[in-house]
Amino acid sequence: MKTVLSLAAALLVSVAAPQAPAAEKYPTRPVRLIVPFAPGGGTDIMSRILAGPVSASLGQTVVVDNRPGAGGALGAELAAKAEPDGHTLVMVSSSYAASAAYRKLPYDPVNGIQPVVLIGTTGLVMVVHPSVPAKSVRGLIDHAKANPGKLNYATVGTGSVTHLAHEQLRLLTGINIVHIPYKGGGPALAAVVAGEAQLTMISMVPTLPHVKAGRLRPLGVTTPKPMRAMPELPRIGDTVPGFEVIHWYGIWGPKGMPKDVVARWNREVAKVLFTDEMKTRTSREGLEAGGGPPEELHKLIRRDVEKWRRVVKEGNIR
Repeated sequence: MKTVLSLAAALLVSVAAPQAPAAEKYPTRPVRLIVPFAPGGGTDIMSRILAGPVSASLGQTVVVDNRPGAGGALGAELAAKAEPDGHTLVMVSSSYAASAAYRKLPYDPVNGIQPVVLIGTTGLVMVVHPSVPAKSVRGLIDHAKANPGKLNYATVGTGSVTHLAHEQLRLLTGINIVHIPYKGGGPALAAVVAGEAQLTMISMVPTLPHVKAGRLRPLGVTTPKPMRAMPELPRIGDTVPGFEVIHWYGIWGPKGMPKDVVARWNREVAKVLFTDEMKTRTSREGLEAGGGPPEELHKLIRRDVEKWRRVVKEGNIR
Protein backbone atom coordinates (compact mmCIF):
# COMPACT_ATOMS: atom_id res chain seq x y z
CA MET A 1 0.00 0.00 0.00
CA LYS A 2 2.85 2.35 0.92
CA THR A 3 4.47 1.61 -2.43
CA VAL A 4 1.26 2.38 -4.30
CA LEU A 5 0.87 5.67 -2.41
CA SER A 6 4.48 6.61 -3.10
CA LEU A 7 4.04 5.94 -6.82
CA ALA A 8 0.82 7.96 -6.88
CA ALA A 9 2.52 10.86 -5.10
CA ALA A 10 5.47 10.76 -7.48
CA LEU A 11 3.13 10.76 -10.46
CA LEU A 12 1.20 13.70 -9.03
CA VAL A 13 4.44 15.68 -8.54
CA SER A 14 5.65 14.90 -12.07
CA VAL A 15 2.33 16.06 -13.57
CA ALA A 16 2.18 19.20 -11.46
CA ALA A 17 5.84 20.17 -11.98
CA PRO A 18 6.30 23.06 -14.43
CA GLN A 19 7.69 22.05 -17.81
CA ALA A 20 11.16 23.32 -18.74
CA PRO A 21 11.09 26.17 -21.26
CA ALA A 22 11.98 25.20 -24.83
CA ALA A 23 15.19 27.25 -24.68
CA GLU A 24 16.47 25.11 -21.79
CA LYS A 25 16.11 21.96 -23.92
CA TYR A 26 17.68 23.68 -26.91
CA PRO A 27 19.86 22.78 -28.72
CA THR A 28 19.35 19.03 -28.98
CA ARG A 29 22.01 18.56 -31.67
CA PRO A 30 24.82 20.57 -33.36
CA VAL A 31 23.72 23.92 -34.77
CA ARG A 32 24.46 24.67 -38.41
CA LEU A 33 25.64 28.24 -39.00
CA ILE A 34 25.60 28.81 -42.76
CA VAL A 35 28.15 31.22 -44.22
CA PRO A 36 27.00 32.12 -47.74
CA PHE A 37 30.54 32.89 -48.95
CA ALA A 38 33.83 31.06 -49.45
CA PRO A 39 36.32 30.75 -46.56
CA GLY A 40 38.63 33.70 -45.89
CA GLY A 41 36.22 36.61 -46.17
CA GLY A 42 34.84 38.82 -43.41
CA THR A 43 31.63 36.84 -42.89
CA ASP A 44 33.56 33.59 -42.61
CA ILE A 45 36.10 35.09 -40.19
CA MET A 46 33.40 36.53 -37.92
CA SER A 47 31.48 33.23 -37.92
CA ARG A 48 34.52 31.28 -36.79
CA ILE A 49 35.39 33.85 -34.12
CA LEU A 50 31.91 33.45 -32.60
CA ALA A 51 31.37 29.72 -33.15
CA GLY A 52 33.80 28.53 -30.45
CA PRO A 53 32.56 30.53 -27.44
CA VAL A 54 28.88 30.18 -28.43
CA SER A 55 29.34 26.40 -28.78
CA ALA A 56 30.68 26.31 -25.23
CA SER A 57 27.69 28.28 -23.91
CA LEU A 58 25.09 26.22 -25.77
CA GLY A 59 26.65 22.85 -24.95
CA GLN A 60 26.48 21.81 -28.61
CA THR A 61 28.89 22.45 -31.48
CA VAL A 62 28.13 25.34 -33.80
CA VAL A 63 29.23 24.03 -37.21
CA VAL A 64 30.25 26.68 -39.75
CA ASP A 65 28.98 25.57 -43.17
CA ASN A 66 30.32 27.57 -46.15
CA ARG A 67 27.78 27.69 -49.00
CA PRO A 68 29.04 30.29 -51.50
CA GLY A 69 27.33 31.45 -54.66
CA ALA A 70 25.11 34.16 -56.19
CA GLY A 71 26.48 36.95 -53.99
CA GLY A 72 25.41 35.09 -50.86
CA ALA A 73 21.88 34.35 -52.08
CA LEU A 74 22.30 30.57 -52.26
CA GLY A 75 23.31 30.11 -48.63
CA ALA A 76 20.69 32.58 -47.43
CA GLU A 77 17.95 30.67 -49.25
CA LEU A 78 19.02 27.43 -47.55
CA ALA A 79 18.57 29.14 -44.18
CA ALA A 80 15.24 30.74 -45.10
CA LYS A 81 13.79 27.36 -46.11
CA ALA A 82 15.22 25.37 -43.17
CA GLU A 83 13.15 23.95 -40.33
CA PRO A 84 12.51 26.88 -37.94
CA ASP A 85 13.71 25.04 -34.83
CA GLY A 86 16.86 27.10 -34.26
CA HIS A 87 19.27 24.41 -35.48
CA THR A 88 19.96 26.22 -38.77
CA LEU A 89 20.99 29.87 -38.82
CA VAL A 90 22.91 32.04 -41.25
CA MET A 91 25.58 34.70 -40.76
CA VAL A 92 25.08 37.42 -43.36
CA SER A 93 26.70 40.71 -44.20
CA SER A 94 25.27 43.79 -45.86
CA SER A 95 25.68 41.85 -49.13
CA TYR A 96 22.47 40.07 -48.12
CA ALA A 97 20.46 43.29 -48.57
CA ALA A 98 22.25 44.10 -51.83
CA SER A 99 21.61 40.63 -53.24
CA ALA A 100 17.95 40.87 -52.19
CA ALA A 101 17.68 44.15 -54.11
CA TYR A 102 19.44 42.76 -57.18
CA ARG A 103 17.55 39.50 -57.74
CA LYS A 104 14.04 38.17 -57.13
CA LEU A 105 14.11 35.71 -54.25
CA PRO A 106 11.67 32.86 -53.48
CA TYR A 107 11.00 34.35 -50.03
CA ASP A 108 10.52 37.82 -48.54
CA PRO A 109 14.07 38.98 -47.63
CA VAL A 110 12.78 41.52 -45.10
CA ASN A 111 9.67 40.01 -43.51
CA GLY A 112 10.15 36.33 -44.38
CA ILE A 113 13.07 35.77 -41.99
CA GLN A 114 13.68 35.92 -38.23
CA PRO A 115 16.42 38.43 -37.35
CA VAL A 116 18.48 37.27 -34.36
CA VAL A 117 21.33 39.68 -33.64
CA LEU A 118 23.41 42.44 -35.21
CA ILE A 119 27.07 41.46 -34.86
CA GLY A 120 28.51 44.85 -35.72
CA THR A 121 29.12 47.54 -38.31
CA THR A 122 32.22 48.52 -40.20
CA GLY A 123 33.10 49.92 -43.60
CA LEU A 124 34.41 48.76 -46.92
CA VAL A 125 37.96 49.75 -47.78
CA MET A 126 38.87 50.76 -51.31
CA VAL A 127 42.18 49.11 -52.18
CA VAL A 128 44.21 48.79 -55.36
CA HIS A 129 47.04 46.59 -56.54
CA PRO A 130 50.41 48.35 -56.00
CA SER A 131 50.91 48.53 -59.78
CA VAL A 132 48.02 51.01 -60.08
CA PRO A 133 49.55 54.52 -60.07
CA ALA A 134 46.68 56.13 -58.14
CA LYS A 135 47.49 57.25 -54.59
CA SER A 136 44.07 58.68 -53.78
CA VAL A 137 40.40 58.31 -54.67
CA ARG A 138 40.67 61.32 -56.99
CA GLY A 139 43.76 59.79 -58.57
CA LEU A 140 41.92 56.53 -59.16
CA ILE A 141 38.95 58.29 -60.78
CA ASP A 142 41.28 60.27 -63.06
CA HIS A 143 43.23 57.10 -63.94
CA ALA A 144 40.00 55.22 -64.71
CA LYS A 145 38.73 58.05 -66.94
CA ALA A 146 42.03 58.11 -68.82
CA ASN A 147 41.86 54.32 -69.27
CA PRO A 148 38.18 53.43 -69.83
CA GLY A 149 37.41 49.71 -69.56
CA LYS A 150 40.96 48.82 -68.55
CA LEU A 151 40.49 48.59 -64.77
CA ASN A 152 38.89 45.41 -63.38
CA TYR A 153 37.21 45.41 -60.01
CA ALA A 154 36.80 42.23 -57.95
CA THR A 155 33.70 41.56 -55.84
CA VAL A 156 32.36 38.83 -53.58
CA GLY A 157 29.73 38.01 -56.21
CA THR A 158 27.21 39.49 -58.61
CA GLY A 159 24.56 41.40 -56.70
CA SER A 160 26.69 41.64 -53.55
CA VAL A 161 27.25 44.86 -51.62
CA THR A 162 30.76 45.12 -53.08
CA HIS A 163 29.29 44.87 -56.58
CA LEU A 164 26.61 47.51 -55.98
CA ALA A 165 29.07 49.78 -54.13
CA HIS A 166 31.25 49.90 -57.25
CA GLU A 167 28.16 50.46 -59.38
CA GLN A 168 27.14 53.37 -57.18
CA LEU A 169 30.67 54.79 -57.58
CA ARG A 170 30.36 54.34 -61.36
CA LEU A 171 26.98 56.14 -61.39
CA LEU A 172 28.30 59.07 -59.37
CA THR A 173 31.59 59.52 -61.25
CA GLY A 174 30.95 58.28 -64.79
CA ILE A 175 33.97 55.95 -64.78
CA ASN A 176 34.07 52.79 -66.91
CA ILE A 177 35.37 49.85 -64.85
CA VAL A 178 34.86 46.13 -65.46
CA HIS A 179 33.22 43.77 -62.95
CA ILE A 180 34.83 40.40 -62.11
CA PRO A 181 32.74 38.41 -59.55
CA TYR A 182 34.27 35.88 -57.16
CA LYS A 183 32.68 33.60 -54.54
CA GLY A 184 33.70 35.54 -51.44
CA GLY A 185 35.96 38.19 -49.95
CA GLY A 186 38.93 35.82 -49.64
CA PRO A 187 39.07 34.94 -53.37
CA ALA A 188 38.33 38.54 -54.40
CA LEU A 189 41.16 39.93 -52.27
CA ALA A 190 43.51 37.21 -53.51
CA ALA A 191 42.68 38.24 -57.08
CA VAL A 192 43.67 41.86 -56.44
CA VAL A 193 46.82 40.80 -54.57
CA ALA A 194 47.75 38.64 -57.59
CA GLY A 195 46.96 41.43 -60.06
CA GLU A 196 44.09 39.56 -61.75
CA ALA A 197 41.95 42.58 -60.82
CA GLN A 198 43.22 46.05 -59.96
CA LEU A 199 40.60 47.33 -57.55
CA THR A 200 38.09 46.29 -54.91
CA MET A 201 36.06 47.56 -51.97
CA ILE A 202 35.77 44.86 -49.30
CA SER A 203 35.23 44.69 -45.54
CA MET A 204 37.95 46.04 -43.27
CA VAL A 205 38.14 42.71 -41.40
CA PRO A 206 39.87 40.58 -44.08
CA THR A 207 41.51 43.55 -45.86
CA LEU A 208 43.66 44.95 -43.03
CA PRO A 209 46.26 42.12 -43.01
CA HIS A 210 46.96 42.67 -46.74
CA VAL A 211 47.24 46.43 -46.25
CA LYS A 212 49.62 46.06 -43.31
CA ALA A 213 51.77 43.64 -45.32
CA GLY A 214 51.98 46.08 -48.24
CA ARG A 215 50.23 43.75 -50.66
CA LEU A 216 47.41 46.25 -51.24
CA ARG A 217 47.31 50.06 -51.22
CA PRO A 218 44.32 51.61 -49.40
CA LEU A 219 42.72 54.72 -50.88
CA GLY A 220 39.63 55.41 -48.78
CA VAL A 221 36.76 54.11 -46.68
CA THR A 222 33.06 53.97 -47.51
CA THR A 223 31.81 55.10 -44.08
CA PRO A 224 30.41 58.58 -43.35
CA LYS A 225 33.18 59.20 -40.82
CA PRO A 226 36.82 58.02 -40.49
CA MET A 227 37.32 54.54 -39.07
CA ARG A 228 39.19 53.97 -35.82
CA ALA A 229 41.22 51.08 -37.25
CA MET A 230 42.61 53.31 -40.03
CA PRO A 231 41.88 56.92 -39.05
CA GLU A 232 44.32 58.30 -41.63
CA LEU A 233 42.24 57.02 -44.55
CA PRO A 234 39.92 59.65 -46.06
CA ARG A 235 36.25 59.03 -46.69
CA ILE A 236 35.41 58.28 -50.31
CA GLY A 237 32.42 60.59 -49.83
CA ASP A 238 34.80 63.54 -49.40
CA THR A 239 35.79 63.11 -53.05
CA VAL A 240 32.51 61.66 -54.35
CA PRO A 241 29.60 63.49 -52.67
CA GLY A 242 26.68 61.19 -51.93
CA PHE A 243 28.76 58.02 -51.78
CA GLU A 244 28.39 56.03 -48.55
CA VAL A 245 28.27 52.34 -47.68
CA ILE A 246 27.99 50.98 -44.13
CA HIS A 247 28.97 47.33 -43.98
CA TRP A 248 27.48 45.10 -41.29
CA TYR A 249 27.29 41.50 -40.07
CA GLY A 250 24.29 39.80 -38.54
CA ILE A 251 22.67 36.45 -37.81
CA TRP A 252 19.14 35.43 -38.75
CA GLY A 253 17.14 32.24 -39.01
CA PRO A 254 13.97 30.93 -40.65
CA LYS A 255 10.73 32.74 -39.91
CA GLY A 256 8.82 30.99 -37.15
CA MET A 257 11.77 30.29 -34.83
CA PRO A 258 10.71 30.02 -31.16
CA LYS A 259 11.03 33.39 -29.43
CA ASP A 260 12.97 31.92 -26.51
CA VAL A 261 15.53 30.37 -28.89
CA VAL A 262 15.94 33.72 -30.65
CA ALA A 263 16.41 35.41 -27.28
CA ARG A 264 18.96 32.79 -26.22
CA TRP A 265 21.09 33.27 -29.33
CA ASN A 266 20.81 37.03 -29.04
CA ARG A 267 21.97 36.85 -25.43
CA GLU A 268 24.83 34.38 -26.06
CA VAL A 269 26.27 36.31 -29.01
CA ALA A 270 26.04 39.65 -27.17
CA LYS A 271 27.84 38.05 -24.23
CA VAL A 272 30.75 37.14 -26.52
CA LEU A 273 30.80 40.50 -28.30
CA PHE A 274 31.19 42.46 -25.09
CA THR A 275 34.01 40.51 -23.47
CA ASP A 276 37.16 42.62 -23.10
CA GLU A 277 39.06 40.29 -25.43
CA MET A 278 36.44 40.52 -28.17
CA LYS A 279 36.02 44.30 -27.84
CA THR A 280 39.79 44.72 -28.26
CA ARG A 281 39.85 42.41 -31.26
CA THR A 282 36.86 43.87 -33.08
CA SER A 283 38.07 47.43 -32.48
CA ARG A 284 41.49 46.51 -33.88
CA GLU A 285 39.81 45.07 -36.96
CA GLY A 286 37.56 48.07 -37.50
CA LEU A 287 34.30 46.55 -36.30
CA GLU A 288 31.93 48.48 -34.05
CA ALA A 289 30.24 45.82 -31.88
CA GLY A 290 26.48 45.50 -32.31
CA GLY A 291 24.28 43.50 -29.95
CA GLY A 292 20.91 44.98 -29.07
CA PRO A 293 17.49 43.48 -29.86
CA PRO A 294 16.78 41.60 -33.12
CA GLU A 295 14.80 44.61 -34.34
CA GLU A 296 18.06 46.54 -34.87
CA LEU A 297 19.18 44.03 -37.50
CA HIS A 298 15.71 44.08 -39.04
CA LYS A 299 15.84 47.89 -39.46
CA LEU A 300 19.26 47.70 -41.15
CA ILE A 301 18.08 45.03 -43.58
CA ARG A 302 14.94 47.01 -44.50
CA ARG A 303 16.89 50.27 -44.96
CA ASP A 304 19.61 48.72 -47.14
CA VAL A 305 17.24 46.70 -49.33
CA GLU A 306 15.41 49.94 -50.17
CA LYS A 307 18.69 51.80 -50.84
CA TRP A 308 20.16 49.15 -53.15
CA ARG A 309 16.89 48.77 -55.05
CA ARG A 310 17.21 52.45 -55.98
CA VAL A 311 20.81 51.91 -57.17
CA VAL A 312 19.81 48.85 -59.23
CA LYS A 313 16.97 50.79 -60.85
CA GLU A 314 18.95 53.98 -61.54
CA GLY A 315 21.93 52.04 -62.88
CA ASN A 316 19.74 49.69 -64.93
CA ILE A 317 21.83 46.87 -63.46
CA ARG A 318 20.97 43.40 -64.78
